[in-house]
Amino acid sequence: MSEKFEVTNLNMKLGMSLKIKGKIHENVDRITINLGQGKDKLNLHFNPRFNESTIVCNSCDGGRWGQEQRDNHMCFSPGAEVKFTVAFQNEFKVTLPDGHTVTFPNRLGHNHLQYLGMDGLHITSFKLE
Repeated sequence: MSEKFEVTNLNMKLGMSLKIKGKIHENVDRITINLGQGKDKLNLHFNPRFNESTIVCNSCDGGRWGQEQRDNHMCFSPGAEVKFTVAFQNEFKVTLPDGHTVTFPNRLGHNHLQYLGMDGLHITSFKLE
């Protein structure tokens, strides 16, 4: 069983970072971190898939998904304690638990994000700075 975590009034502006700490659920095949304007308008869909040993990043505009970007640097697994940092600049820079960075363009061009959604993680803390 997975728990969803949502914030609908995030107020994340260009130049800010989001720090997330938590534990990945034991019996999940993926986790998801979404940032954007809402569930169907995502500037960043960050989706490590354990069953494929890949991290998929994408954007979604009005329910239409863009081109997937894949990174095969999987440095965590179900049951692991993790820390992610998402830096919101001209692009997104997601720092993984081992320090590796995944970069994804801000395709939708927003400079202000309202929505954060996470799934597959038990969140112990998150900080916007």
